[in-house]
Amino acid sequence: MHLTRGVRVVLTLMTAAVLAFIYVPLGVVVVNSFSASVSLTWPPPGFTTRWWQAAVGNEVIRSAMISSVGLAVVATLIALLLGTLTAQAVGRYEFFGRETISLLVVLPIALPGIVTGIALNNVFTGYLGGLSWMTLVVAHGTFTIVVVYNNSVARLRRLSPNVEEASMDLGATRTRTYWAITFPMLRSALVDGAVLAFGLSFDEIIVTTFTAGPGIQTLPIWILTNLFRPGQGPLVAVVAAFLVLVSIGPIYLAQHLSRSDR
Repeated sequence: MHLTRGVRVVLTLMTAAVLAFIYVPLGVVVVNSFSASVSLTWPPPGFTTRWWQAAVGNEVIRSAMISSVGLAVVATLIALLLGTLTAQAVGRYEFFGRETISLLVVLPIALPGIVTGIALNNVFTGYLGGLSWMTLVVAHGTFTIVVVYNNSVARLRRLSPNVEEASMDLGATRTRTYWAITFPMLRSALVDGAVLAFGLSFDEIIVTTFTAGPGIQTLPIWILTNLFRPGQGPLVAVVAAFLVLVSIGPIYLAQHLSRSDR
C-alpha cells in the first residue's frame, strides 16, 4: 500500500506524540530518582545517588518487594496451570457449557477492580474465616488466569489439530503428543501470558487492598502510602525507576521468543 508523503508525515508525528506521552513521564521518574531535592521538583536542583542507597537499605521497601514478587510468582504459576488447562479444553473440545466457561474465566478482568475486590472480600470475611496471605493469592490468581487463557486459546484456535492427530495416528500417546507437538507451538503464547500475569499481579492495588490480610504490604500499596508523605517522594521515584528498568528484560525475552516461534 503506497502512502503519500503527507500521510507518512502525519503518521510519524502521531507515533512520536504517542511514544512521547508514554515514555517522557517514565524518563522524568528516572531522573527524579537521582534528584538532590527532598521533594519531586522539576528540574532537579542537582543529582545524587543517596536515594538509591537509602532505598537499598530500607527494610520496609525490601519486605514489600519480596511480598510483591512472591505473590506475583505464585499467582503466575496458578494462572499458567489453570489458564492452560482451561484453554486446552475450550480450544480443542466440544461440550455443553463451553462458552459459559469461557465467559466466566474472562469476566473477572472485565469487571472494575473495586467490584471484584469487594466481592472477594465479602466471601473471604463472611465465609472463609477472614483475610490472610492465602486469600491474596487466590484473589490474584482469579484475575490473572484470563491473560494466560486468552493467549493460549487464541493460539490453539489458529493451530490446526491435524498435526496432533497425525502424531497420535503414528502411535504417540496424548501426553507425548502434547509435550512434543502442542506445547512447543504454545510456548511463546505461554511466555507472553506469564509475563502479562506477573505484571498484572505485581502492580495490582485495588483488589490487593480489599483481600490482603493484616500486616501484609505489597510494593504498590507502599508506593501509594508513601507517595505524598514528606521526604518520601525521592524514595518512591527510586522504586518506580527500578521497576521500569527491571521490566525491560522480561518484555524483551517475551518478544524474542515470539519472533523465534513464528
